[in-house]
Order: sequence, then structure tokens, then C-alpha cells
Amino acid sequence: MNTPTATERVRARYETALWLAQRASAVVLALCVVVHLATIFYAVRHGLSAEAILGRVRGAPGWAAFYGVFVAAAAVHAGVGLRAVLAEWVGWRGRGTDRALALLAFALAAFGGRAVAAMFG
Repeated sequence: MNTPTATERVRARYETALWLAQRASAVVLALCVVVHLATIFYAVRHGLSAEAILGRVRGAPGWAAFYGVFVAAAAVHAGVGLRAVLAEWVGWRGRGTDRALALLAFALAAFGGRAVAAMFG
């Protein structure tokens, strides 16, 4: 029976952590989408415009935190998910791909965080 090397064990832990991050971010995203859509449906049914909705939530720390979590989950989910797609469909694997997609996830989080800060800051 072959015993995995230390490098193989580290790689397996890394892959497992990414798998767990993908699944956890999916759960968070699903909850955030439900809350976001329910809020929009409620607001629209009560005749609120986008401007009125923003006027009500602007400066609300709870909504800022909610959308901050939403952005973080989307960035993690997109980065890890795109990594899996590129590995399976295109064959792109390795540290260079991991670094490029980590940079993409960071950029998504930064731009999303900037949008949240602009709306709620």
C-alpha cells in the first residue's frame, strides 16, 4: 500500500479546503439571494422605487454587513468555481492558475466592497 507523501497530503488538504469553501459560499449565497429577492419583491409590491429603497437602507449597518457578506461569498464562490471549470474543461492547473484566480477573487471582493461602501458609507 502506498503512503501519500507530505506534499500529496498538503495538496489533498488544500483541495478539500477549496471544496468546503465552494460549498459553504454556495449556502451563504443561496441565503443572501433569498433575502435580497424577498426584500426587492416586498419593496416593489409596496410601490417603492430603487431610489426610495436606497434612501431607506443607506447608512444602515445591518444592510451594509449583509451585502458585505454577500460580496465576499460571491468572490469566493466565483474564484473557486472558475478554477474548477478551467481545470476540468481547459486543463489549466497549477500554482499560476491558482494565483490568477485568487487575484480575480480578490478583485471581485474589492470592487464589490467598494460598491457596498459607496451605497452604505
